[in-house]
Parts: sequence; C-alpha cells; structure tokens
Amino acid sequence: MAETAAGAAASARKPLFSEGYKQTVLWLLVLAYTFNFIDRTIIATIGQAIKVDLKLTDTQLGLLGGLAFALLYTTLGIPIARVAERHSRVNIITIAIVIWSGFTALCGMAHSFLQLMLFRVGVGVGEAGLSPPAHSLISDYFEPKKRASALSIYSFGIPLGTMFGAVAGGWIAQNLDWRMAFMMVGLPGIIVAILLKVFVKEPPRGYSDRLVAEQAGDIPLTEGDETAPPVHAKPPSILAVAKRIFGRWGFFHMVAGITLASFAGYGTGQYSAPYFIRTFGLDLATVGIIFGLIGGVASGAGTLLGGFLTDWAAKKSGRWYALVPAIGLLIACPLYILVYTRPDWKVAAALLLIPGVFHYTYLGPTFGVIQNAVSLRMRATATALLFFVLNLIALGFGPPFCGWCIDMLSQHNFAVNNLGSFFEMCPGGVGREGAGAVVDAACKAAMAKGTREGIILNLLIYAWAGVHYLLAAITLPKDMADALKQTELEAAGA
Repeated sequence: MAETAAGAAASARKPLFSEGYKQTVLWLLVLAYTFNFIDRTIIATIGQAIKVDLKLTDTQLGLLGGLAFALLYTTLGIPIARVAERHSRVNIITIAIVIWSGFTALCGMAHSFLQLMLFRVGVGVGEAGLSPPAHSLISDYFEPKKRASALSIYSFGIPLGTMFGAVAGGWIAQNLDWRMAFMMVGLPGIIVAILLKVFVKEPPRGYSDRLVAEQAGDIPLTEGDETAPPVHAKPPSILAVAKRIFGRWGFFHMVAGITLASFAGYGTGQYSAPYFIRTFGLDLATVGIIFGLIGGVASGAGTLLGGFLTDWAAKKSGRWYALVPAIGLLIACPLYILVYTRPDWKVAAALLLIPGVFHYTYLGPTFGVIQNAVSLRMRATATALLFFVLNLIALGFGPPFCGWCIDMLSQHNFAVNNLGSFFEMCPGGVGREGAGAVVDAACKAAMAKGTREGIILNLLIYAWAGVHYLLAAITLPKDMADALKQTELEAAGA
C-alpha cells in the first residue's frame, strides 16, 4: 500500500521543466549554432572575392577556412569542456558567442593573408566554447530515447548557418564588398548571447536520466534535486572518457565515419561556390542563393531526417544508428559527383536538392550514440574529444587538402599550354598584369577544370565514410548495451 502511494506521488510530481520550455531552450541553442556556422563558413561563399583581392592560392584559401580556424578551436575545446563539467554551461556559451562574433567582424578589417588568418584563429577560439557545453545541456534536458532527435535539431544549425551565411554573405559581398560581409554577419551574434543568458536555465546534472528513473519508480527528483552530484564535483578523467568512446569497435567506427564524412564535406564545401563562379561565371549573389536556399534546404532536411528516423528505427535495433548514416553517405557520393559533372549550372543546382538529404543523416545519430555511451559527468568532455578528432582532421585539413588538390590539378592543366608556371602566371587564379588575354583565359580554364577534378576526388571520401558506419553496425547494439551497464554501475557507485 505504501509502495503504491509512493509510486503515485512520484508520478504526480511535475518535472522541473515543461516540454514547451525545453523546446525553447533547444531552439535558442539552434540559433546559437546557426550563427556559429554563419561565421565559420561564410568564407566559403565569399572566398573567391578574397582570393582575387588578396592574391591567394587555393591552398591558402583552404587554410583560412580550415587549419587557421581549427587549430585553437580543437585544442581549446577539451579544457573548456572540463570547465563545463563543473561550472555553468550557459555562462560559457554566452562568453564564447561574444568572442567569436567580435573576431568575425574583425575579419573584415584584414588587409593581408596573415591578418585574416590571425582573426580566423580568434573566431575558432570563441566557437570552441559552444558545442561541448551545448551537447551536455541538451542531454540533461532530453532523455536518452529522444537525444538523437534533439541533437539532430541542434545540428540543424549547420545547414541553417550555411544557408544564411551563403545568401547574406553572397549578397553583401556582391553589392558592397567581402569586408562588409564579415562585419554584418558577425556583430548580431552578440544579441543571441544576451538571449541565451536571459532565458536559459542551468539544469541539474543528469536531470533527464534521473527523471526517467523517477517515472519508473526508482528514485525521486525534486526541485532541490538532492540526488544530483555537487556542482563542483570532479569529473572522470579525460583518459576514462576517451576509452569509453574510442575503445569499442562500434563507437570507434562511428567516430571514423563522422570524421571522414566531415573531411569531405568541409573540403568540397569550401570550393563549391568558387566552382560555380569559375566554371559557369556566376556572381557571388547567385551562388549564395544556390548554396543557401537549395543546398540549405536539402542538408537541413537530411539533418532532421537522420535523427528522427534513427530514433524510430532504433526501437527495433540499435544497428540503425549506424545503418542510416551508412546508407545515406553511400547514396550521396555518386549523386554529388553527378552534380559536379553537369555542363549546365541550372541542372547542377537543381540536382543539389537530392544528395544533401542523404548526406547529412549521419550527424544526429552519431552525436546521439556518443552522448548515450557516457555518464552525465562525461558528456561535455566526450563531445570535446569527438570534436577534437573530428575538427582537427576534418575541418583543419579538409579544406587545405582539397585546395592543394585543386592547385596541383590546375597547375597540371595549365602546363598543357606551355605558358609557364600556373602560380607565377595566374596570381589569384587570373592572368597576371600585362600577360595578355590568352594567358588570362588559360588561367581561368585551368583553374575551372582543376576545381572540378579536385572536388570530385574529395567526394569519393563519402563512400569511405559510409564503409566505417557499416563496420560500426556489426557490434553497435552490444557496445551500446555494455556502455549503459557501465554507466549504471558508475551511477550506483557514486
């Protein structure tokens, strides 16, 4: 009788946060991630204007979009995450947004490759403080069976940011200049920081997990939440977190899959807009619309589809957390190649609607698996470790590698004309002053062909990533079950 009354009291107790409030928090974080990606990827849209103005090679352009940003972005992610395991995640995110927004605006004041590179490093410093604490917050607000969906909604900020950055950046650069584009997309992020600070509450650590346990009648969860660990409790070591997410077959191949898919995505994404400019002679505003509206809608649909589809399919088998990304990437690879081999830009742009839907299905499932694999005091660190590997390799070296491929292939294509060195005769991809119309035309033709060939070469990496997700599916259900048992043992021990 007493047990029945206790169970009724537990079920009647209201959660600390309403569903409406949790959705509001989630979409505010999406807004933050949107500005994160606007400021991170706008350089892909306006890169051609920067290349011509500052006389850059594609390898240098890739460094600005990749390693310059990723260097401190990745290395600072782990120490920031360790702070987030003990202190206010909302405060960390707020400060981070202010920093990266300010440095994005400063990029518009750069007058050399070195200055622009240093400001891009500053953007990376700020952006390092968003996703690790944000993933941890989302995991405390949403229970395990809803995390892939919630994290896919958060990841929706990637296509949203890419979309708005492309459209706004392209239009501003076309009608004003590329410097104003940086300034006008950077400063509004400060408003987002204020909104987050005012409206988002810091939830108790492990709130959603203990709420599920309470509803099952196992433990109570009240406003005071006496079962929560102290705010300043020491989190598990970085090595312990690394063993959890890299030490099992399924998790390792999930990480390998997302890293390779992102390597190809960041690399080809850096030169997709320049490809349409170089091959078809389109202006910045037009390519901004192509990649903002068409590419953004497709990738946004794929991001949401991946999370919701896997949460639904995983009710039957945990293998679908890996199979959905595997199938999506293996389908997207040949479809992307089809896009970049069309002779008509309108056909190529229309076809972009298709592969993005399949391509981005890997984000939500991978993030969901990693968050479910670790205990509550590992979550920010797990995200930081994942992003360290993912972004150091993918974001750091994806764009420079693709740019280097384009440079080498452009040089090869230019050498056919026996006009000398591509890099000497074609600064910024156009004929050097006084070289004449023949050299200028040869420079542009060689660069256009080299861009197409370099992008196609990098697109093949999507298939490689898909294979890793297939390998992950072999043991993923067992790995997830073992990780859950380990988490329960750690919670009981605490």
